[in-house]
Amino acid sequence: MFGNRFDDMNLKGDLFGGVTTAIISLPLALAFGVASGAGAEAGLWGAIMVGFFAALFGGSTSLISEPTGPMTVIMTAVLTSMMAKYPETGMAMAFTVVMMAGAFQILLGTLKLGKYITLMPYSVISGFMSGIGVILIILQLSPLLGHAAPAGGVMGTLGALPDTVANMNFSELFLGLLTLSVLFLFPKQYRKYVPAQLVALVAVTLLSVIFFDTDSIRRIGEIPAGLPSFVIPHINAEMFTTMVIDALVLGTLGCIDTLLTAVIGDSLTRKDHDSDKELRGQGIANMISGLFGALPGAGATMGTVTNIQVGARGTFTRFRLDPRISISVSCLSSRRINRAHSNGSTCRYCGLCWF
Repeated sequence: MFGNRFDDMNLKGDLFGGVTTAIISLPLALAFGVASGAGAEAGLWGAIMVGFFAALFGGSTSLISEPTGPMTVIMTAVLTSMMAKYPETGMAMAFTVVMMAGAFQILLGTLKLGKYITLMPYSVISGFMSGIGVILIILQLSPLLGHAAPAGGVMGTLGALPDTVANMNFSELFLGLLTLSVLFLFPKQYRKYVPAQLVALVAVTLLSVIFFDTDSIRRIGEIPAGLPSFVIPHINAEMFTTMVIDALVLGTLGCIDTLLTAVIGDSLTRKDHDSDKELRGQGIANMISGLFGALPGAGATMGTVTNIQVGARGTFTRFRLDPRISISVSCLSSRRINRAHSNGSTCRYCGLCWF
């Protein structure tokens, strides 16, 4: 089943690449979870489950899989529509859509249709991805200016923009612009040693803790302790057609995102991926993610490129030490978990930290 997946393992490069991408992926996953409406823990467990199972069953040695911006935009729309019509079962229906999308990806891989996904015209892909990029930028305007994202998606954000600008939080705006500056202006000669994303994340976070009042800056906050809850699939007869269409859109987007990123990874590593096997791996990962109420994911370009740039080459790095490193990092950031094992014993959730 796993073939010669670990033949090209470079322990030093893979280990550094795995740790680096895990650190970078964690805040992104938490942010995507909050943005989707499913909660920060849904993003965290999405990064863990999608990253682990896509690495285990996928067909690429360097592809990093996690919740992505495009997938989060679609998931947000699905979750919002389901919760609006069915407040009690809408959450379960949304994650059922994720499972259906995973099943669709497995079907495409089993039918060996992966290679045909890459035949889609660049203009179509560019237009689609550009549209999603514009949506993401608009949705982040309110958080950048120091306010919670208003209800109503893009139109709600644009409608509330005048009030948001008039009452902007200059401290949060400064931190956001500083982060963007580091990402775009970080010297190229240093990028091969440390990713700009990691520098921005660590440096600006430390700056916010040291020089700004903790209560004046909105933070992700405490993450619920324990393992994720199992989500029983729920299908509503009235919404079945809508759920199928949403699953096809989500699954197709995941396929495109994954395979295009895999091609980028191949160009950097001079290796070839197995498109059909990768689709099956992504499908399995998303089905498991949906079963536990976690965000869906796909191949992530930023994580993959960062992973390769820091020296990773083998499949080992795709696991990113999931789930133990990710859970350990979340433990260290959770005051409730810290109190739960403050007696110095090893954490029963991650087995790594002692706080």
